[in-house]
Amino acid sequence: MMNYVWAGLMLVSIVCAMATGRINEISAAMFTGAGDAVTLVIALTGAMCLWSGLMRIADRAGLTKKLAKSFSPFLRLLFPFLEPESEAAQAISMNLSANLLGMGNAATPFGITAMKELAKRSQNNGTATDEMITFVVMNTASIQLIPTTVAMLRSAAGSTAPFDLMPAVWITSFVSLAAGILMTRLLGGSARTPLLQQRRNPG
Repeated sequence: MMNYVWAGLMLVSIVCAMATGRINEISAAMFTGAGDAVTLVIALTGAMCLWSGLMRIADRAGLTKKLAKSFSPFLRLLFPFLEPESEAAQAISMNLSANLLGMGNAATPFGITAMKELAKRSQNNGTATDEMITFVVMNTASIQLIPTTVAMLRSAAGSTAPFDLMPAVWITSFVSLAAGILMTRLLGGSARTPLLQQRRNPG
């Protein structure tokens, strides 16, 4: 779908440029933008390698597992019928740990694993459960202690203090997470996991 959206935007831009006699400007912008994109990718590669390596070291040193363990009380509040030792709970914890360190790319595989495990618990094929919706909201809000990716982009753009936005990131991500979870609680309830159904209807 997004391919059609981007193709449509480019087509409309070209048509408007031809109609207004600015085809030369849009041609120059296309080549300049392509060159800037390549330059940005190269500039970010080193920083991405650095932080990905630090994330791998933290994982092997057991830091991410300790963070995941510290999330257990928080996860029990949001996922009361999810066993703490289950693969879903562990994947959610690891996803949150990676997001806290600002490594969205590292968090993605854990997020996919968590969704697959949550889907296995659902009897509603093709329908997201409350737990799945809550997790997506948490992952989207993505509370970050260290906004690594944003800081790398700011550094590549020439910022002399790429991490000075950290307080703003903490506040906005916390508010968005609180608002998202509140809405899932107010609007949820249509889909429950099999475990929840079994506990409500024993036998």
